[in-house]
Amino acid sequence: MTQVKLTKAFIDGLDPATADRDHVYWDTSMPGFGIRVKPPATMSYVIQYRTAGQSRRMALGKHGRITLEGARKEAKKYLGQVTVGQDPARERAEQRAAPTMKELATDYLERHAVPKKRPASVRDDRSMLNRFILPKLGSRKVNAVTRRDIEGITNSLAAKPYMSNRVRALLSKMFSLAVGWGWRPDNPVSSVAPFAETARERWLREDEIDRLFVVLDGHANQFYANAIRLLLLTGARRSEVLKAEWTQFDLENGLWTKPAHTTKQRRLHHVPLSSEALSLLRTMRGAADNEQRYLFPGRPALKAADDKQSQGQERPLQEIRRFWHEVRRDAGLKDVRLHDLRHTFASHIVSGGVSLPMVGQLLGHTQAATTQRYAHLAVEPLRAASDAFGRKLRRNGSREIDEQGPETAAGQGN
Repeated sequence: MTQVKLTKAFIDGLDPATADRDHVYWDTSMPGFGIRVKPPATMSYVIQYRTAGQSRRMALGKHGRITLEGARKEAKKYLGQVTVGQDPARERAEQRAAPTMKELATDYLERHAVPKKRPASVRDDRSMLNRFILPKLGSRKVNAVTRRDIEGITNSLAAKPYMSNRVRALLSKMFSLAVGWGWRPDNPVSSVAPFAETARERWLREDEIDRLFVVLDGHANQFYANAIRLLLLTGARRSEVLKAEWTQFDLENGLWTKPAHTTKQRRLHHVPLSSEALSLLRTMRGAADNEQRYLFPGRPALKAADDKQSQGQERPLQEIRRFWHEVRRDAGLKDVRLHDLRHTFASHIVSGGVSLPMVGQLLGHTQAATTQRYAHLAVEPLRAASDAFGRKLRRNGSREIDEQGPETAAGQGN
């Protein structure tokens, strides 16, 4: 072991090309700090210390990329950490081995999203990861991501507050899992406020519903038309209708029981059916094959005995958007989405006097706040309550006048 006073002149005189072996020169003015000369062309600043009975060596940087004075400052910092019980070499190794955001995304999808979320939600998550998150944070260590990093992503989507909030929610869930897995101590998203969202309020007026049914009734494809009718008559989600099976329906008692795995809230959902919905379903049931599984099969169930490969291949109808675009164009409803049929169902029954809790049960909402978006439509029940109070005041006022006499009552008004 060679000990010398490390100076710029001494280091400039070292030549790795002429060295016959790997050698470290230790500084006499700072114990534990030195420069390593490694043939044929490398010189690196290093520190060496003991902790827990073990000797550790850690490189600070190559000469040329870091100056002697810069290396001294780094050495002083790390050797100071050693004196208070830290192990900088181990901590650096752990940081290098720490998972990246790309690895967190992979584990999030495999361990959480795919097993627990709907396929459509998984597709949305993949899209947000690939478009907004991984291009900016993919190579970053999970434990090194900061609040500013999160704000950089969410603020870049400020013009699209709904998308920004969905990305924020995805990141929050990912970091919540990372905390549970011991990858970092906190969730950096928790202190990032979401953007205010203005809920899209679009539902069909009665005249628009009439136009829609005129188009549906006159369309050549009544198979697809029935799917649109059922969406509007039940307020169900598109996936619930397209994947509905005949075994879920009790047509005698007018009840649709949605299995937990088919609903967004992952709960069994019992839905009473209107007489109009029942009439439509009975007509469809009468026209369907007795062995038909889905209300809207995506392919015919082939029953040929000699075609074993095709048997049991019935799948639900996957998409009706192209049909819907055609229908809404013909009905003059170009700004109406399929999901707005669900809003239409809810809006009309709320304005008809049905309470918000009951509407929430019909729609399968688990949070009262979700149904609250329709509160401003409950005008008639509020008017009725206000009128009832007004009538009570009128009755009390008349009684008071009768008891006091018109002259006394008039005198009190002066």
